[in-house]
Amino acid sequence: MKYINVILPLPLEGLFTYSVPDTLAESVGFGFRVLVPLGKSKTYVAVAVRVHDEKPDFQVRDILAVLDQAPVVLERQYRLWQWVAEYYMAAVGDVYKAAMPAGLKAEEGYKPKTETYVQLAPAYRSEQALHRLLDDLRRAHKQQAMIIDFLALSHWDTLSGDMPQEAVVEVARDELLNASHGTAAMLKALTDRGVLQTYEREVGRLNTTGTYSPNKIKRLNANQQEAYNAILFQMLRKNVVLLHGVTSSGKTEIYIHLIQKMLDDKRQVLYLLPEIALTVQMMDRLRSVFGPRLGIYHSKYSDAERVEIWQKQLSHNPYDIILGARSAVFLPFQRLGLVIIDEEHETSFKQQDPAPRYHARSAAIMLAAMYGAKTLLGTATPSMESYYNATTGKYGLVQLFTRYQDIQMPEITVVDIKDLQRRKMMTGPYSPVLLAAMRRAFEAGEQVIIFQNRRGFVPMIECKMCGWVPKCQNCDVALTYHKNMNVLSCHYCGYTYRVPEQCPCCESKNMHGVGLGTEKVEDTLMQIFPEARVARMDLDTTRSRAAYERIISDFSAGRTNLLIGTQMVTKGLDFDRVSVVGILYADSMLNMPDFRAYEHAFMLMAQVSGRAGRKGKRGQVYLQTKNPQLPLIRQVVDNNYEGFFRAMCEERRAFNYPPFTRLVYIYLKHRDNPVVESAATYMASVLRQWFGTRVLGPDKPAVARVKMQHIRKMVLKLEQGIDLRAVRQYLRQAQRQLAADTRYAAVTVYFDVDPL
Repeated sequence: MKYINVILPLPLEGLFTYSVPDTLAESVGFGFRVLVPLGKSKTYVAVAVRVHDEKPDFQVRDILAVLDQAPVVLERQYRLWQWVAEYYMAAVGDVYKAAMPAGLKAEEGYKPKTETYVQLAPAYRSEQALHRLLDDLRRAHKQQAMIIDFLALSHWDTLSGDMPQEAVVEVARDELLNASHGTAAMLKALTDRGVLQTYEREVGRLNTTGTYSPNKIKRLNANQQEAYNAILFQMLRKNVVLLHGVTSSGKTEIYIHLIQKMLDDKRQVLYLLPEIALTVQMMDRLRSVFGPRLGIYHSKYSDAERVEIWQKQLSHNPYDIILGARSAVFLPFQRLGLVIIDEEHETSFKQQDPAPRYHARSAAIMLAAMYGAKTLLGTATPSMESYYNATTGKYGLVQLFTRYQDIQMPEITVVDIKDLQRRKMMTGPYSPVLLAAMRRAFEAGEQVIIFQNRRGFVPMIECKMCGWVPKCQNCDVALTYHKNMNVLSCHYCGYTYRVPEQCPCCESKNMHGVGLGTEKVEDTLMQIFPEARVARMDLDTTRSRAAYERIISDFSAGRTNLLIGTQMVTKGLDFDRVSVVGILYADSMLNMPDFRAYEHAFMLMAQVSGRAGRKGKRGQVYLQTKNPQLPLIRQVVDNNYEGFFRAMCEERRAFNYPPFTRLVYIYLKHRDNPVVESAATYMASVLRQWFGTRVLGPDKPAVARVKMQHIRKMVLKLEQGIDLRAVRQYLRQAQRQLAADTRYAAVTVYFDVDPL
């Protein structure tokens, strides 16, 4: 009789053992998916990781079926799963759930995901017919506005006679509703009239387009060639190399040359980006050179496509290059030679919720080591940890401080808005110098980016009479006002609340918004610059893959000339005509209750500044702040990363923070506040028996209740060189000790290792 150890897609520790019926004994092996029973009636798709003949000393059940004819998980993949589970203190079942596409975890396989698209009915595909239509709709203002937005999105507004002057593009239903601020009822009215038609289309397909064209690889200039040679030399001695190159220095071209070298050596490349938005531009650039040898993998792609890419990577003809966000680190590779982690400083590489709370940068470095591959970290603003590792010799370091074609770094003007507000010279949140620069840019046919790191219209509304603020009923946060949807919304749990006409406490109707979100920025700038063609890029406008691509392609092509956004607009996007960048409130980033606040603020401001001045002209950046005297502001203005790093190192060393220590955050959750308070106090006392003063807390985090769960947090500071395996054993022991107490059996405990 054969037995197998399997991983179940559940947050459970360890492996589960099942017996294999003789009829299936020859059909199963490592990495095969099997259907197994659990409990009285449930079945799950498990992954076999060991086949043996050691009969366990407990009763086991038979597997029900073998679902594959070949392994779907490779041994080195499983080793990475084990490492992630151990290092980040997660169940290996959680890693399995995060790693594999949903279609490979479902008993019935996967179904292609479809999305609803909208098209113009054939009867209206002429200039004359559209004029008649818009005239007919002059009394139905909202329908007319939706049609006008649709025509702009699809490029049917470029009709000359019967022929559009720009290529017509497909428009997703959700994208149209978002862009027009319209409703499903309005769209239905237009389809009922026969003006618009809807159709379903499968979202995402495997890339088979283009041709492999290495002749399109650009020759490196002298500075890039020197950096390229230095990287290859460093990789002879180091497994990980940091490329510290200023914005627009041409790091991408160096990456492309390194990729080509790997292809010449018959090796595969994993190219990781922190945000899906970045893959749009990078996909076009890489596809123009590598054609069908490039595969794209991220969460906005359909599950069907992700399954197909997974299966292709297991085939005899896998993609040579995978471009993707953090989940791509879990794909199967057969001959991996190089991992490129672009914008390595980005916090988006860290998975926050749910478990496993892994950092894709660390996981990718470990993956590369398992294949004997090399890792290249690239950024203009290195993370403290990576730069520390590079300066102390753990990583190789290559620096590139000259912009491509010797374009100057942008000129950053610091605007003291505290003084301007005192003199009543501000127009809302905009300084006169910023508005004047924007006006000059629009008149010259150039583009502008405005950065405000809060979405929604205003972060909260308040009664001016009594100070009442609407709060989420499930979380300890104020509700954000979204004007487009006319709702108050919680950004933690999604709870919505109607906008009150009067204060429920004092019945005053004097309610007003507090703060500034991207929606309000968009609203006010459209009033100030009615001629501007505005796009907004935040979580609310980029929920679909098509919306991401449309916003970026429209701005790249000049169809929009004012881009307003959150930190999404800081992430390495390359636009040729951007001459002005405005940072509205630098102080909002500096005042966060987090020891990394200054690090994140420096990175965001430096990165968004780098979007300005790409070709033939020096860009202008206007950094608005109430504290222009802060050393950090001067470091951003001077692009002085070295000075910033030295100052941060002094502070971090003095207070025992990374990179001089390792951190583990310990969270406890429960619906009853006194229970979680008591449990946290008890667990802290247990931990202090082993770790002493290394344990800080327990305390309430900044948001102490989320989704009806009260939260307590402890911080464990660990000096370098400590035995991390022993630390994890003690933490698990404390977790088990807490769970064994009947008072705390329902308390959830989880760990965040190397938190951001």
